[in-house]
Amino acid sequence: MNLHQLRFVQEVARRGLNLTEAAKALHTSQPGVSKSILELEAELGVDIFVRHGKRIKALTEPGQEVLKTVEIIMRELGNLRRIGEQYTAEDSGTLSIATTHTQARYVLPAPIASLRSEFPKVNVSLHQGNPNQVARMLIDETAEIGIATESLADYTELVTLPCYEWQHMLVMPEDHPLASKKQISLADLAAHPLITYHPTFTGRTKIDAAFHAAKLHPRIALEAIDSDVIKTYVASGMGVGILAEMAIRDELAGQSMPAKPLQIRPAGHLFGKNITRIAFKRGAYLRNFVYSFAMALAPQLSKSDIDKALAA
Repeated sequence: MNLHQLRFVQEVARRGLNLTEAAKALHTSQPGVSKSILELEAELGVDIFVRHGKRIKALTEPGQEVLKTVEIIMRELGNLRRIGEQYTAEDSGTLSIATTHTQARYVLPAPIASLRSEFPKVNVSLHQGNPNQVARMLIDETAEIGIATESLADYTELVTLPCYEWQHMLVMPEDHPLASKKQISLADLAAHPLITYHPTFTGRTKIDAAFHAAKLHPRIALEAIDSDVIKTYVASGMGVGILAEMAIRDELAGQSMPAKPLQIRPAGHLFGKNITRIAFKRGAYLRNFVYSFAMALAPQLSKSDIDKALAA
């Protein structure tokens, strides 16, 4: 039994039981992966995978238990590497962050600057994706810390902690018919074209749930993952924008003035509050600069808070 065999089993499972994709990811040959797994099965005396000809179709019952143990072994090997780096690299290395576009664009610049000031030898690798991709990058150990509003708490492999609370905001041109209304309702919004986030991003589930509960069917004229894109199309008169609060902080502070004046209204009373969460892989060993970045991002958290969550 060797680590290569364990890594092959793990990667085949991660790649949807596709031997060819697993071999590509590990920079080796498909026959080599297949042979190594067969040798491991012979040593263990059980089949890990159900096969149909040369194709892998499923995990066997013992294979599911083998995979659980393999995941623990590979996680702890990663922890060993990080422990070595912690005590020999003198607070240097790379912090890999997985997050969404909105967090990367509007929230992370200040915490990353704080990290670089405290740990000038640490480089930052920023991976962007939708919330489910953020979770997968943490599980696969492509990233050490993840930040998103949607989905992270749904994965048992992850430990999540609240980072900050925010609400959606309505954005519209000053001459829009709704701009003169003192109080805007869900029914008012449903009567006009709307521009907001893709269903997997930035609290969109709260928006959809609010309209569904009111038995309204809004017209979503445009969906995007980029808040700046949404603002651009709102300014063009295409519809009312529903944006994350952090995406329009500059406009609210008067630091960013669009070519066409926009009216901004809070919409927490319509769609409720949202909580952005930070996440770590369960059981992961965190280096000092990971704690520092997490606490810069969420000042209400302490190192002991994070440790308690990881140990729970």
